[in-house]
Amino acid sequence: MIKVVNLKKIYQDNGVPVKALDNINLDFEKREFTVIAGPSGSGKTTLLNLIGALDLPTEGKVFFEGEDLSLKSKSELAELRLYKLGFVFQAFNLIPVLTALENVEFTMILMGVPEEERHERAYAILEELKIAELANKRPNEMSGGQQQRVAVARAIVTNPSVVLADEPTANLDSDTGTQLMNLMEKLNRDKNITFIFSSHDPVVIERGRRHIILRDGKVVSDTSK
Repeated sequence: MIKVVNLKKIYQDNGVPVKALDNINLDFEKREFTVIAGPSGSGKTTLLNLIGALDLPTEGKVFFEGEDLSLKSKSELAELRLYKLGFVFQAFNLIPVLTALENVEFTMILMGVPEEERHERAYAILEELKIAELANKRPNEMSGGQQQRVAVARAIVTNPSVVLADEPTANLDSDTGTQLMNLMEKLNRDKNITFIFSSHDPVVIERGRRHIILRDGKVVSDTSK
């Protein structure tokens, strides 16, 4: 489903080149539940951003469903992110002035889904994730765990092929993090969604069926249960 080939990413820090990723080669299959782990600065978030077409590599290529992302236009990449990818960030990234229901609907507005269908699909996914009671609450009226569940609802309501989750439990206590991972395991199993996480949280790492360890921008280990 996803293939990265000779992937390199170099940032400039006050004119000094910093190698965030150094010749990464990986394949991800459909329905994987994979954790990319490693210390801070190892390249975890950079790798997710490149897989998700949120950033461009310095060298190398990313293939999604056999298509070379470097050959796609900005509008084509935006369409890929809209229809094929779901994103869950550690900072939740909910829109503060919108209710939970409206936050979940937001991506569907960009897709041009009619209003009635948007409402039905958004409410249905909130019910499925057992947070329908939050439908009319704004983010500042929710706990961190509730906000993250709404973020997951927003990520999956469009039925993406892949969900990329960057440190999704970082702002949650261990019990709430465990509940969130239970939820995402269920979505992986029931909806065949591929999940790729970046994390150094043991709660996340122990759930992964595949573990990719990065250090200094290189893959030092790639094992599966």
